[in-house]
Amino acid sequence: MDNNVCPYFIFSAMHILEIPSFFHPYGGLFCLDQAKALAALGHEVRILSNVQLGITINWKDYLTLPWHRYEHTMDGMTVYQSYQRGVPKVIHPNVDRWVAIVRSMFTEYTRKYGKPAVLHAHCAKWAGYAAMKISEEYQIPYVITEHMPKEIFQLEFGASTDLFQIPLLRQAYWCASKVIMVSEELVDDISCYFGKDYQHETISNIVDVDFYACQQRPSLGGRPFRFCCSALYVERKGYDILLNAFNQLYLQHPHIELVVAGQGTDTASFRRLYEHLACCQQVKTLGVQDKYGIRDMYYQSDALVLATRGESQGLVLLEALSTGIPVISTDAIPSSVRMREGAVYVPVDDVDALRDAMAEMLRRQYDSQVLSAQVSASSSPEVIGKKIEAVLCTSLHTV
Repeated sequence: MDNNVCPYFIFSAMHILEIPSFFHPYGGLFCLDQAKALAALGHEVRILSNVQLGITINWKDYLTLPWHRYEHTMDGMTVYQSYQRGVPKVIHPNVDRWVAIVRSMFTEYTRKYGKPAVLHAHCAKWAGYAAMKISEEYQIPYVITEHMPKEIFQLEFGASTDLFQIPLLRQAYWCASKVIMVSEELVDDISCYFGKDYQHETISNIVDVDFYACQQRPSLGGRPFRFCCSALYVERKGYDILLNAFNQLYLQHPHIELVVAGQGTDTASFRRLYEHLACCQQVKTLGVQDKYGIRDMYYQSDALVLATRGESQGLVLLEALSTGIPVISTDAIPSSVRMREGAVYVPVDDVDALRDAMAEMLRRQYDSQVLSAQVSASSSPEVIGKKIEAVLCTSLHTV
């Protein structure tokens, strides 16, 4: 028997309730992916989601999404859903209300489905904290998967460690049966707020290797070599470095293109980064794309480049590799997602090194099947599902 697999799985499936801090329409697909992976392993899995809507983010959603709790199905998973109308700039009452709603929803959930064996919260802020309060009341163990990078915490906390949120979140980490970090580096990154004295281990997020299936690219004969990038337009993603490196390469190899997708990449502000460069006409911007649009971009590209200055994971690299194209990124990429085949890493903010790595991609040929297979071996739903399964099983003996 594999020592990492709990014997519990031989005899019985678990009733698992997933509680995301964020969900549709504000993301949360990591929670959905993991719920589906656990359900595929034979467990009884549902999602309990309370989403705080912001009127300044999308006033139409704020006014038109349901005002009552309801149950629906998303990609085959049952979701017990609520939408909370947040009050702008009133953090503490919004948090208290969010946690109270989740606790109330949990009580209603148990009346219909019974008490789950384990809670799986996604991000301590605030699903992990709500899971801790439910655990105290019902004596149910909980596990937190932390996806949130330091940069997101910094937007709210800044350099302060005296805000009311920090002791509550620190307590949620301490009391969890286990905290799953999506990268080992994330532990150090957020230790300035939460320390390190809690039980944790690293498990990557899931790559849907069936959706991002390998596909051979057409021959380069008569067409430009196409680089692509999938990232929202923020300083941390290093688009200034990428565009300058691409321009330098274009001056030497004009038969190349760059296609970028992500929120903000179709704005005038983004265009000002490259409109004065010689490569201007070879840069194509797609703006926000759904997963089908991103996959199509990968299938029409020959390599992905991400000049990031900081990542909690960098899942786009694995998605691109899964489709069969090589990737270039920076040393800011966590070790947990660094692949050996078809991946090159350069120093952060080094235009020349990035240009040289891109030039090397023009000369090299890669076996797409090999690139894709390594992602399946490390990050497929079955592989990651079994790792999470083992953590959740172990937690059953902690309460």
